[in-house]
Amino acid sequence: MANLSTLVGCLVIVFFNVVAPASSASHSIEWSLGNDYTSVATGKAFAVGDTIVFNYGAGHTVDEVSQSDYKSCTIGNAISSDSSGTTSISLKTSGPHYFICGIPGHCSGGMKLSVTVAAASSGGGGDSTPAPPVQGGKAPPLASGKASPTASAAAVLKPFEALVVTCLVTLIYALVLS
Repeated sequence: MANLSTLVGCLVIVFFNVVAPASSASHSIEWSLGNDYTSVATGKAFAVGDTIVFNYGAGHTVDEVSQSDYKSCTIGNAISSDSSGTTSISLKTSGPHYFICGIPGHCSGGMKLSVTVAAASSGGGGDSTPAPPVQGGKAPPLASGKASPTASAAAVLKPFEALVVTCLVTLIYALVLS
C-alpha cells in the first residue's frame, strides 16, 4: 500500500509540474510619432500567449488592422481599436499581426507596426520580467520575399506527451521497486 501511495504522490507532483502554464513574454512599445517601428521584430521573438503593451499619450490610438490596411495606412476598418493610453494586446494566434495609429496622418508618418507571431513560446524558463521597450516594425525579408521566422523551430515536447511519458516511467519504476 505504501508503494501505491508513493506512486500517486509522485504522479500528482509530476502532473502539476508538467502541466503548469508556459511562460509568456510582455513586449513594451513606446507608441508615438517620431519613433522608427521598422525593426521591432528583428531579434525579438513573438509567440502565442505573449502580450504587446503599447504606451502612448493622448491623441493616438492602437488599431489592429488587415495587411492591406496596414500597407495603405487605411483607417476606419480596424479589427480592434483603443485610445486609453496603455493598450495590451494578447497574441492569441500565430502569423502576422498589423497595428497602426488611427489618427489621420500618423500611420503615414510612421506609426505602424507589423509582428510575426510564432505558434509556441520559445521561452519556458518562467521569467516573468517584461522585455525592455522596443522600437520597430517587421522581420527582415528573406531572398524569397517572405519574412524570416522570429522564433526557434526546435521541437518542443507537448505537456500532455510529457505527462504520459513521465507517468509511464514512474509506473515502471514503482513496479520494479515493488
